[in-house]
Amino acid sequence: MVGGGGVGVGGGLLENANPLIYERSGERPVTEGEEDEQVPDSIDAREIFDLIRSINDPEHPLTLEELNVVEQVRVQVSDPESTVAVAFTPTIPHCSMATLIGLSIKVKLLRSLPQRFKMDVHITPGTHASEHAVNKQLADKERVAAALENTHLLEVVNQCLSARS
Repeated sequence: MVGGGGVGVGGGLLENANPLIYERSGERPVTEGEEDEQVPDSIDAREIFDLIRSINDPEHPLTLEELNVVEQVRVQVSDPESTVAVAFTPTIPHCSMATLIGLSIKVKLLRSLPQRFKMDVHITPGTHASEHAVNKQLADKERVAAALENTHLLEVVNQCLSARS
């Protein structure tokens, strides 16, 4: 486990100053069928995981994968039904950043997937004190749209989605 000093990326105090850090999974090998533009390529759980694994945590200089907030086993996809479900696990049960993390995952998927996909981003059941309230916010299209009209919040989401330098 790697520990920190207690001050977050934005300069504020951390709720979880010493999170467990997990090893990143390897890159997915590209198959011959995926390279062939003539063969229809369905979207699968690994492809969705690859999209969200590198999202930055809003408090720590780490990715959601490194903090084990997202895992491939918690991603479900049905390409024929055009559905994607992602369960994420905050690092602590009272994480105040859970809604922001969920919003960042949702925005990444909205920006990356064809519009035909219906997305369900939610907290892994039993892992957060306010999971019902957070899930309700993330499932409400109007609340998500309103949140993204807030320029400060959108800037924070974009920071989570940008590559660390």
